[in-house]
Amino acid sequence: MTAGVDRHELRQIIAGLSEGVILVEPDQTIAYANAAALAMHGAESLDELGPTVGAYRERFALRYRNKRALEHYPIERVVEGESFHDVVVEVRRTDRPDTEFVHSLRSLVATDHDGSPSCLALILKDVSEQFEAEERFEKTFNANPAPAVITRLSDLRHVKVNAGFLEMTGHTRDAVLGRSVYEIDLLANARNRDLAVARLNEGGTIPQMEACLDLPDGGSRFVIVAGQPIAMGDEPCMLFTFADLELRRKAETALRQSEERFAKAFRLTPVPTLLVRDENHQVTSINEAFTRVFGHGEDGVVGRSLAEANLWVSDSQRIAFESSLARIGYVLGVEVCLRHEQGANLDCLISAERVSINDTDFVLLVLQDITERKHTERELFDAIEAVMADTSWFSRGLIEKLANLRRPGREGGDESVPNLTVRERQILNLICSGLDDDGIARKLGLSRNTVRNHGAALYRKLGVHRRTEAVVWGRENGFPISSTSI
Repeated sequence: MTAGVDRHELRQIIAGLSEGVILVEPDQTIAYANAAALAMHGAESLDELGPTVGAYRERFALRYRNKRALEHYPIERVVEGESFHDVVVEVRRTDRPDTEFVHSLRSLVATDHDGSPSCLALILKDVSEQFEAEERFEKTFNANPAPAVITRLSDLRHVKVNAGFLEMTGHTRDAVLGRSVYEIDLLANARNRDLAVARLNEGGTIPQMEACLDLPDGGSRFVIVAGQPIAMGDEPCMLFTFADLELRRKAETALRQSEERFAKAFRLTPVPTLLVRDENHQVTSINEAFTRVFGHGEDGVVGRSLAEANLWVSDSQRIAFESSLARIGYVLGVEVCLRHEQGANLDCLISAERVSINDTDFVLLVLQDITERKHTERELFDAIEAVMADTSWFSRGLIEKLANLRRPGREGGDESVPNLTVRERQILNLICSGLDDDGIARKLGLSRNTVRNHGAALYRKLGVHRRTEAVVWGRENGFPISSTSI
């Protein structure tokens, strides 16, 4: 069989291979390239690839993965009869700079019976996708804020470290890379160190466990460490990831101290206070002031809802309170009537605000007993109304003193006088003149119901509830008062 026939058969053999094959003659002529080799260079023909090694060098720029240019191309090394394997290079077409490939190369040098080269071949494998995936992993690994280190299993040396680990420990990158797990011990003081070391040696998953890392400044850092086997290229490795327990412990300590301060303030505040669950208004805590004022102990209130605790005298007031709380999230200074354990009714101001304790939503209720104040006010109002019911022999000066007693500190009028309509001012003038609703209706030519409606609107604006209070308000704000109104 002639050499020509041998070379022809060789081309038939390599034509359908998935690996690229380029045959080179000793005179640096590129004799043949299969379809895979052409595709790996973005070429459609041998002429586009280059008829000679020199033409190939002009049309394709090669560099190592560390971006260093090649002075001696692998195809030139093949011509020289050199044997090599696993040479990884980046290949870029000079006429199309945006066309790039990553090749893994090896040489094949066959000799004849005399030992002279009879077949020179460059074998190519396109590893572009593999290295693109590695680049994506590299970017993700470096950008991940979670501390991480990758350790090569063959020699247990650290080959990659991200910024998160460096920031957490204070190590420099050079102090970690290339060091073994015995120099930068990632499993130091691990809770189950023997298991972790055994899994590391066999390349198995290391479950999460607490550990204490030694820091370069002589301190230590409590962490949770876990290990997951991964492959970097064809190299088995272990990916160590960490969760910083220092931050969590500080947060837990701060939260515990905050809750302790809240509990102490809750217990010692002199104002009756309750803590209830937001979802169902079930009472979880009461303070000593609540027991002192309302008589209820923990046995009678804690564990029950506000409705079941039998505190509200009026269910409508309780429902209105709960509706306001659900709608806007808080209640400020609302007057309610609550029941003492022994059955007495207590006038109270109630305020409520949502709070979060241990990730659970509660409502803090603060109560103020105003029973005595309301009793005094009612006695005073009753006295004023009794006096005004029969004042034919009282002087105007005494009426003024009673008015000032009703609303102290308002001599000379109020700058915040409501914006009354003309009709409301007319009605207020006539009320102060001593006319009743029928008299006002006749005076203004209105129906009695119309007068009552205007009167109701007037009372709302003035913040009063009775005719006598309207007269006092009119006196305080410069409306003339007839003796008949007094």
